[in-house]
Amino acid sequence: MATLTIDGKEYDTEQLSDAAREQIVNIQIVDEKLRTAQRDAAIMQTARNAYIQALQAELPKES
Repeated sequence: MATLTIDGKEYDTEQLSDAAREQIVNIQIVDEKLRTAQRDAAIMQTARNAYIQALQAELPKES
């Protein structure tokens, strides 16, 4: 028996309507996409930092 807690109340997912279970699946899909977007953002930030370091290495040195 899987349960879902919303606003402090537990629900047996097997007792929910098909429409409610579909919304749970939608939430799970969106949560996974958010995790992927957060990972992608971290990768892009790391790449950006590397590009900044590479640019700094190419800038003229002060005399």
